[in-house]
Amino acid sequence: MAKPKLVDLAAIDLTRILHGKETIRQYCRQRGRFEMLDAVVFEDHPAGLIIGYQDIRADSWWAADHIPGRPIFPGVLQAEGAAQLCTFDFMRRNPTLMDKFIGFAGLNDTRFRGVVEPGVRMHWIGKLHRARSSMFTYQSEGFVNGELVFETEVMGVVL
Repeated sequence: MAKPKLVDLAAIDLTRILHGKETIRQYCRQRGRFEMLDAVVFEDHPAGLIIGYQDIRADSWWAADHIPGRPIFPGVLQAEGAAQLCTFDFMRRNPTLMDKFIGFAGLNDTRFRGVVEPGVRMHWIGKLHRARSSMFTYQSEGFVNGELVFETEVMGVVL
């Protein structure tokens, strides 16, 4: 039996940008090719929900090699995108940690449920599960065209 989605994407305006790259860069230190978030489009702090996206492009650095002739957005980068979204949310909730770096502590229950090819927008959803001063976990899902393609639990640690 499929578990319920974290949020009904059809009920949310996914075109309204709340935070662009400049704001995201204040909270996430990844730069250049490892910036996975293009924008954050939804936040519900009391519910612990956040939604962001990346436009998956055919001219991205990974596309020529993964897989030649049929580029597929790597699962590890899907996980990285989810982790960056969750880090952004955690850091905004904890401004006293701005001088710290958030490390990737792990993933649990990760599943890839669809192929992500260039020419689409991938939305990540993060839902805060547990946060302490030095560690957090979020449930996360990835969607393309309203279809679930990725899910995991992201764990981050303050370094």
